[in-house]
Amino acid sequence: MSSLAAPIANHPPTAELQARDAAHHMHPFTANGELAEKGARIITRAEGVRLTDSDGVELIDGMSGLWCVNIGYGRHELADVAARQMRELPYYNTFFQTSHVPAIALAEKLAALAPGDLNHVFFASGGSEANDTNIRMVRHYWARKGQPEKQVIIARRNAYHGSSMGSASLGGMAAMHAQGGMPIPGIVHIDQPNWFLEGGDMTPEAFGIERARQLEAKIAELGADKVAAFIAEPVQGAGGVIIPPESYWPEIKRICAEHDILLIADEVITGFGRLGHWFGSQSYGIQPHIMTIAKGLSSGYAPIGGSIVCDEVAEVIAGDEFNHGYTYSGHPVAAAVALENLRIIEEEGIVERVRDHTAPYLAQVWAGLADHPLVGEAVSRGLMASIALTPDKAARARFASDPGTVGYICRERCFANNLVMRHVADRMIIAPPLVITPADLDEVVSRARKALDETHDILSERGLMQAAA
Repeated sequence: MSSLAAPIANHPPTAELQARDAAHHMHPFTANGELAEKGARIITRAEGVRLTDSDGVELIDGMSGLWCVNIGYGRHELADVAARQMRELPYYNTFFQTSHVPAIALAEKLAALAPGDLNHVFFASGGSEANDTNIRMVRHYWARKGQPEKQVIIARRNAYHGSSMGSASLGGMAAMHAQGGMPIPGIVHIDQPNWFLEGGDMTPEAFGIERARQLEAKIAELGADKVAAFIAEPVQGAGGVIIPPESYWPEIKRICAEHDILLIADEVITGFGRLGHWFGSQSYGIQPHIMTIAKGLSSGYAPIGGSIVCDEVAEVIAGDEFNHGYTYSGHPVAAAVALENLRIIEEEGIVERVRDHTAPYLAQVWAGLADHPLVGEAVSRGLMASIALTPDKAARARFASDPGTVGYICRERCFANNLVMRHVADRMIIAPPLVITPADLDEVVSRARKALDETHDILSERGLMQAAA
């Protein structure tokens, strides 16, 4: 398909859509006033790994929508399943000692796929809700065990666990905490395992151990009798695709086990094939007590999430009424769509394709970007990848400009070259659909390199190639 396909005739002109959007639609994580002046890019259709906008221009979606369209766009099987379920049972709740076939079948399937004794599922509509569930669940678990003082949950700075009050408090995003009175009580943070920016003179291995042992130090500071759980993403996603050193997770596992702390793995991004296993925990040999799931569970075709819970925690929680839930917990249409999505992933061998073919290929071609004068490191794990932008490779230096200034310029050049690539501060990230081909990845890297060249020219013209003091 041409990058300048014929405009689609079945919608109003782009300028009119932008004006209507600006008049009534409040966008998340957006300065809406600025966007109203600029005008949103209106996406009208999608197929495979490509999007088409209202002017007929085609883009490669390097972000799987929002980390979620694992099987790609245009899978009519999911639409057919949704329509069939809507005709049969469009909705019923699971509050009134009732259940329905899609929720039962999906919970059973997830228990079969999840590692170890993660055999129970509490459904939500997305990752934020599921992580709010986790706060309630682990605190109630310890209260039921006769230790109600075990309330504190430890998380990491620059982690992302959602944007509700509870889940955003778990996350370690300073900009989010600055709005709305977060974090809520009983949540504390330790440093992230970002070796490139924070490793100093340490080797990655030594740095991974040091960052893991911050968890042990925080437990000692608070008292193990006060700490309920530690939550972390196997690979930090919205924090910039921060891949921890190999020494990090083994030490985290040891610390949680020795101090009787529940381990929550937030698999909202890393679940369902993203790292070349069904779950990111399997990539790192982690056996969590709870896994948070969403996004790739339905490939974004329907809103659904949940918590997969180990036997022991589920059995303790089952001892009395857990006063928690959502109207759409286990929604029958969303559950049916998720089941069909899992069937496609399994029957088409998508997880194995990522592990054996596309992830190794991405690692090879992505690493080639490290020779660019703006790139300090180019790393990947599975089909998640990032490049750190820097004015001084040898020093792994930050830019003197405010964090995100350079990243935003690069993101705009990516969009101008019809590549959806996200920036987190001055780090550029991708997480493409799992069905992406090597030829598509070549095009992603080519467009990324062109955007980097253009960014470098802009920085040089504006005097922004300066390192922070």
